[in-house]
Amino acid sequence: MAATLDPTTGRSAARRCDFDAILTRLGGDGDRAHEPMANLMAGFRTGLFAGGDDLASVQDNLDLERWFRVAKGHERRSHGHRHAGVRVVQEGATMVHALDAHRTHPDPYGVDDLLPYRSAREPECQRPAIHRRRVMRKARSKTKRPKLLEELERRYLAVF
Repeated sequence: MAATLDPTTGRSAARRCDFDAILTRLGGDGDRAHEPMANLMAGFRTGLFAGGDDLASVQDNLDLERWFRVAKGHERRSHGHRHAGVRVVQEGATMVHALDAHRTHPDPYGVDDLLPYRSAREPECQRPAIHRRRVMRKARSKTKRPKLLEELERRYLAVF
């Protein structure tokens, strides 16, 4: 089991196949003691091999914490709250690289440095999360909620 989780023992795809074989063996043997372990393993399966071999340098949760520390610190300093908020979760994949850019580029950014990124967009997986956050913020606001409900009703009636 431990060898399937250790990135030094092989490529991510091969380790995932070994992990799936162990999971199938535990889940299919009919032993009541193995069922909870198989359920636990199935729950963690998606996150264990996320990123493939690109994230092999991240060994544990402490490494992930260190990687996101810059973004969380930025949010805390910007807004003065202890909790960094959901923005780090929803936009962290792109925000961390922007906040960490000073490490690879010590000089101030000029027009020539930023020109290649003028048409850059957030990843497709990040757009729905940002849209949901905007809608939910409108829904929580007492002043914006009526306008949101009118817009949703208008869109609903336009479909039918």
